[in-house]
Amino acid sequence: QVQVVESGGGLVQAEGSLRLSCVASGNIFKLNVMAWYRQAPGKQRELVARINDRGITHYSDSALGRFTISRDDAKNTVHLQMNSLKPEDTAVYVCSARVLTLPTETTWNDYWGQGTQVTVSS
Repeated sequence: QVQVVESGGGLVQAEGSLRLSCVASGNIFKLNVMAWYRQAPGKQRELVARINDRGITHYSDSALGRFTISRDDAKNTVHLQMNSLKPEDTAVYVCSARVLTLPTETTWNDYWGQGTQVTVSS
């Protein structure tokens, strides 16, 4: 069993900053991609940023230049530093972790957290 827990959400004014954190724990043999998604009311879930086990990152167009994703493999943790926040960034931010739970496993599985609310006021 793998648990994914996010923290760091909250209410912030436009142009402010927030730092989200996500920890994966439990039966983890290998951890590959960790990613942040977000879902605003009435909208589909969208990828915000992801980072693989070699540190290669990918950002959505809306996040590029404002958000930075980083990871601490010793702690199975990923962070999302969000700067210059806009009201349209308001959403539930959800973390995912791609994991192998056994050395004999060959299929990576994605585990998801419950999400953390980010609200940006104008």
